Amino acid sequence: MVDEHVKLIPIANVGRIIKQILPPTAKISKEAKETIQECASEFISFVTGEASDKCHKENRRTVNGDDICWALSSLGFDNYAEAMLKYLYKLREFERLRANQNKGSNDDEDNTDEECASESEKQEITTTSTSPASLKFNVMEMVERSN
Repeated sequence: MVDEHVKLIPIANVGRIIKQILPPTAKISKEAKETIQECASEFISFVTGEASDKCHKENRRTVNGDDICWALSSLGFDNYAEAMLKYLYKLREFERLRANQNKGSNDDEDNTDEECASESEKQEITTTSTSPASLKFNVMEMVERSN
């Protein structure tokens, strides 16, 4: 039998997420954190299992973000699936821009201006968010707005 704690998300992460949502003066008991930890872990397993089943039926071994979004939607969590898809697209765009930026810095200096991105495109890539943290948005706000 697999150790029960191996399946749970770290309690410290649960605590950090809870602190972001609650007022600074609010307190939360250890029992409450553990309950949320168990529920969140079960939810993740439930959604991931559905996505994994889809991949298995399609003879694929890797579950990707689109599979998770599909699983959320198929399980009736359409609001979360929509929010996750928006985040996924923003993340992919960020990674594409970062890859282009890194590629541009690794190119030889003897490239002509026509081969390089225009100066305005370079500026846009540089001023665009430089870390995935800037992609963060509040899922609860997305859910509330869609209701």
